[in-house]
Amino acid sequence: MTGLTPAAERRERILQEAVSRGLLDAERSQLAAFVDLDGVAATVDSLHRAFPASPRVLHAFAAKANCLVPVLAELRRLGMGCEVATAGELARALAAGFAPDRIVFDSPAKTEAELRRALDLGVAVNADNHQELARIDRALGDRVPVSRIGVRVNSQLGGGSIAAMSTATSTSKFGIPLADPGSRRRLLRAYHDHPWLTWVHTHAGSQGCPLDLMAGGVAQAVAFAEEVNASLGRRQVVGIDIGGGLPVNFADDETAPTFDTYVRQLRAQAPALFSGGYEIVTEFGRSVLAKNGFTAAYVEYTKSMGGRPIAVTHAGVQVATRTVFNPDAWPLRIEAHDPSGRVKRGGPVRQDIAGPACFAGDLLARDRALPLLEPGDIIAVPDTGAYYFSTPFHYNSLPEPAVHGVRTGGDGRVRFELLRPAQDPWDVPGPGGHGAPLRQRAHEPVHGAVGRGVG
Repeated sequence: MTGLTPAAERRERILQEAVSRGLLDAERSQLAAFVDLDGVAATVDSLHRAFPASPRVLHAFAAKANCLVPVLAELRRLGMGCEVATAGELARALAAGFAPDRIVFDSPAKTEAELRRALDLGVAVNADNHQELARIDRALGDRVPVSRIGVRVNSQLGGGSIAAMSTATSTSKFGIPLADPGSRRRLLRAYHDHPWLTWVHTHAGSQGCPLDLMAGGVAQAVAFAEEVNASLGRRQVVGIDIGGGLPVNFADDETAPTFDTYVRQLRAQAPALFSGGYEIVTEFGRSVLAKNGFTAAYVEYTKSMGGRPIAVTHAGVQVATRTVFNPDAWPLRIEAHDPSGRVKRGGPVRQDIAGPACFAGDLLARDRALPLLEPGDIIAVPDTGAYYFSTPFHYNSLPEPAVHGVRTGGDGRVRFELLRPAQDPWDVPGPGGHGAPLRQRAHEPVHGAVGRGVG
């Protein structure tokens, strides 16, 4: 009996295999990340099963949660679409092979050039405001759009426990408000004036937002769609984009809430969504990837300061930005492993887990009870498959770590595939982005330095 959850046992096995194959190495590869592709497939399957097959549903993965092209391509193969919030994410979605009609463009700051490109390609567009609607009108001219076009509405129902993740507040920067005086009437007129407006989009927020708030926002969007169709006397609005935002449990290995739980909440608050009259788009991101990825790093040094042990590791703000800057809202679990990758045993000792960056706040965990870490040990940081290692923060010019996909074959063997190579910190271009890499230039003589006091 190991006392470990199946997920923890799998992380231990992956770490042991990674160490034995040199993917994690105390000298050459002190930091790496892993995406459990078998877990991703199981999560996507649970998402498909939670929603009814009819009316037609497109589950568009929120690319911001993990924008690595091989990961996006894997999600495409699993039957997902892709939601993008920038031109860069749109480019990545296209590079991953998504058909334009399975991509949804949601940026709140779309330029005219970006709108023209999306509309020319046939990418679905959710307009954020009336000025953007005017731009779309100009871009279309007399054309009948091939894109699905909708408007993001803000139900203004309120926020959750993390303000930065709450987008249905009364003063949110996103969408067109439904409760402000005169706003609903003006938006209804926009649907009357633009027959190509055939979708309604909403998104109440993500981590920290309760399910009843999220489902309430969807109910408001469905009610507005019904109002549009009733006022026009025809079914102009044919689809509802309900956004994503299912919170993730970062406390342990349990997946909670589930997609099934959320769908039950939606059925209770927005039954018309499943009446058969609307197509549905979802935009889940964190809930698809977070629990299917983890980060691993070596402990480089240990010390004691003021009586508290501190383990200095190679994982910090560059791969856990939100946790370092807002630890109360984004706490992460830390698991202690020995140099071989085995889970470390021993009595709990309260200690800080520090990162490599040059500022005092670069801590993954404060006063955390773990078996006492020593130089050469490995920490594993679960639940980091979304946003963390896939969106690195380049503070101190810290390099991006390698990301490895993991599958287990029918023979039980663990197989790795490189999703992103490790960035070489010495591979720096010369001034203006040109010239030999620093690795090469570091070995070249410094011309003209002799006799000038240049050291």
